[in-house]
Amino acid sequence: MAWLAQRGRWLSYSVGMTITEQIHQAILKVPVTAWTAVIEPGGEIRDGAWVAELSGDCLEGWPKGMRLIVRKERPHPGTQLRITDADGLRLTCFATNTTVMPIAALELRHRQRARAEDRIRAARATGLRNLPLHDTAQNRIWLEVVQLALDLLAWMPMLALTGETRRWEPRRLRFRLRSAATQIVTTARRRYLRFARHWPWTGVITDALARLEALPNLG
Repeated sequence: MAWLAQRGRWLSYSVGMTITEQIHQAILKVPVTAWTAVIEPGGEIRDGAWVAELSGDCLEGWPKGMRLIVRKERPHPGTQLRITDADGLRLTCFATNTTVMPIAALELRHRQRARAEDRIRAARATGLRNLPLHDTAQNRIWLEVVQLALDLLAWMPMLALTGETRRWEPRRLRFRLRSAATQIVTTARRRYLRFARHWPWTGVITDALARLEALPNLG
């Protein structure tokens, strides 16, 4: 946090915080009127969830300009509460230095960062669970290759896919899109890639290729 807030960096951050005893006591003192309803990406109110900003002694010792945002929500049925929860509500907390957004919008932005954890999980499935080679230099090359693959996994769905298909996991993408049977056909001195009509996701593949072809050439 101190590194992020150093003078001249001009970085905006949103970092999850552990709820210490001091922070927990500060949360318990937040008045009812200070809690704001949590919002969803479409602007609608999320039922059973609220957010508030902490101040006072719990900010001492932290970088200047840091804001501490806490969220409370009714847990899902069967969820086991933690010792830091209160009144039957799940408590989470994060820090940010963004000042131009209301706390409900800041909480939504931070919650949407969960896709970062999804990328980490995809990285492990793609090849970062174990380093397969013995030499350090070889493993560095392996990491570079895996990172290139992760970049493709991140950008391809954003540029070529729509709707639910954008959220497909790497294993599902590999089976449905990259395992399709194809045939290279040459006609009129041009080569075409013909996909099997019976493959359930042929339409998804051809639509994705058309979107990629329509992108402007930035080379």
